[in-house]
Amino acid sequence: MTADVVTHEVLNQSTPLADVNLYSGNRALRDALRFNAPALDDAALVALGAEAGSSAMQRDARLANTFSPQLKTHDRFGHRIDQVEFHPSYHALMARAMHHGLHGTPWSRGAGAHIERAAAFMLFTEAEPSVLCPISMSYAVMPALRSNAALHADWSPGLTSTQYDERFLPFDQKAGLTMGMGMTEKQGGSDVRANTTRAEPDGRDDWGVRYRLTGHKWFFSAPMCDAFLVLAQTPAGLSCFFLPRWLPDGTVNALRIQRLKHKLGNQANASSEVEFHGAAAWRIGDEGRGIPQILAMGAMTRLDCALGTAGLMRQALSIALQHTSQRQAFGKRLIDQPLMQNVLADLALESEAATALALRLARAVDRTENGHDEHESLMRRVLTPIAKFWICKRGSAFAQEAMECLGGNGYVEEQGEGVMARIYREMPLNSIWEGAGNIMALDLLRALRGGPVADALAHETAPAQGAHPAFDAMLARVLHGLDGATEEAQARRLARDTALLLQAALLRQHSTDAVFTAFCASRLADASDVFGALPAGCDLNAIVARAQFH
Repeated sequence: MTADVVTHEVLNQSTPLADVNLYSGNRALRDALRFNAPALDDAALVALGAEAGSSAMQRDARLANTFSPQLKTHDRFGHRIDQVEFHPSYHALMARAMHHGLHGTPWSRGAGAHIERAAAFMLFTEAEPSVLCPISMSYAVMPALRSNAALHADWSPGLTSTQYDERFLPFDQKAGLTMGMGMTEKQGGSDVRANTTRAEPDGRDDWGVRYRLTGHKWFFSAPMCDAFLVLAQTPAGLSCFFLPRWLPDGTVNALRIQRLKHKLGNQANASSEVEFHGAAAWRIGDEGRGIPQILAMGAMTRLDCALGTAGLMRQALSIALQHTSQRQAFGKRLIDQPLMQNVLADLALESEAATALALRLARAVDRTENGHDEHESLMRRVLTPIAKFWICKRGSAFAQEAMECLGGNGYVEEQGEGVMARIYREMPLNSIWEGAGNIMALDLLRALRGGPVADALAHETAPAQGAHPAFDAMLARVLHGLDGATEEAQARRLARDTALLLQAALLRQHSTDAVFTAFCASRLADASDVFGALPAGCDLNAIVARAQFH
């Protein structure tokens, strides 16, 4: 026997999904975008779709996750430095995200910019979601900075720049800037009113009232950002502060990175625990008004949670479709097996519905940030918690089912190349981050007190009324729940039903009859407790064909 004996030929293995245009091949996204922004020129999205689907970006995604960030608390001489080192592929991905304007750039553009950015965010997530944490936070903090005109004037040019600058330098020496957030502490978690970090006045300068912060943050993502919005207690209550890594005098601020967290997924992104040792910070807004400030920021990051999960769903679906189109079993392709076709069609329905709801929320954001629209403002308050709740809740089960389409091959991570396994580990994050399920359901109940929600929902769903009996029955049930009859313990049920109702209404307007009918039959008339249980009569072939790359 010799080492080069041929034991078998490798057959019947699918090829990687690579060098495809993720935008041009996604009919559901293109149709939803045309519905929400009919005048939008999508040339930039076509370019991003090709880049995000390329082998080169897949390689960067693999390397950035395989070689995770490393904390350097001290240099070799014993000086405290508190820096995090990343693999070059991480920086390459950050550069591309900022080049495509996924961070603060939409705030410097006009109407439609937030919708275009939402579609781009979904496309980039398909390639690599971890690096989008600092990108998302940089996007979300921009409105809050307006509360401090001096800081906004100095920092907004760098935060809207499409250039990425990885160097650890003062803000005025860099071509582009990123920002993060620090809200939660050990003892409180989502209950930020329990925060103990204290802020003591320390004079005034060009950026306004300055404070010294002493305390800690339990989750402090992307600690190499150039500045952060954090919460701390003042005599007037919880307040919001701007805390830069470098001070105006050219010295490093007293922020100490204690350690990096080892997480289930999101490996390319550094999440840390930090302490403030009298760190200098400047107040954003009024003392005691920290909660309204973080709610405004949280609304933006919650949008990104929904967008990100929708993007991951689409990528998982695409990989499953690629594999089942090439893999044969029992005499024919997997995609031609009736039961597998039911699973794939069901996944396609879920993916398209998630895309539809997430982009509808992006449209509400765009309309309200570029003018006054009472209906869109009300819909934004309702859509934010339900999209974050429902889309993100469905993500983990979706990824597991898509992984199962690949069998054991989907569960294996060979040298970081198992994309499906990486998606599966990533899915729970968006459901947990920026308010878990219960927080979102309670936010929906609060939104019901903010205006005539039932009237807005009736208007929103009008195009689909009468199109399917299950839709009309669900509408009646949801409207009853919106009239104040919903108890707190039933808030999740209301959030789910409202999300499903709006998804169906959107599919009626910019998808196909096959998709709309199957969605109503499987989600509104029947409980969607497991994927692959679409009832008889659904046009499985048409649904799967729509989801495939074209």
